[in-house]
Amino acid sequence: MFLITIALAQGAKDVNAAQGQGSFIVLLPMYLIIFLVFYFLLIKPQQKKQKEHQKIISQLKKNDEVITSGGIHGTVINVKDNTVVLRVDDNVKIEFQKAAIANVEKSRKAE
Repeated sequence: MFLITIALAQGAKDVNAAQGQGSFIVLLPMYLIIFLVFYFLLIKPQQKKQKEHQKIISQLKKNDEVITSGGIHGTVINVKDNTVVLRVDDNVKIEFQKAAIANVEKSRKAE
């Protein structure tokens, strides 16, 4: 009895394997649709946001008021190639990577 069950199970695997070949072709359009949904809902908006951030960083200039990703508010004193020097208090200057600038609040006139 046990041997008959094993033989039937192996025969069922062979039938399912033959049917599995065609099911991939049927599922391929569904996988493409899922990929397109992920692309337009997740990947493309993230790329757009990253381009806007790069644009903001490239336009930094002296006296811009910025917020860093750590939440520090400061005023741009000097812009270098990869870093920015911020004044956070009267006699306190801190140098940050440009990528650490999260937002530019406003641009003040030169004092």
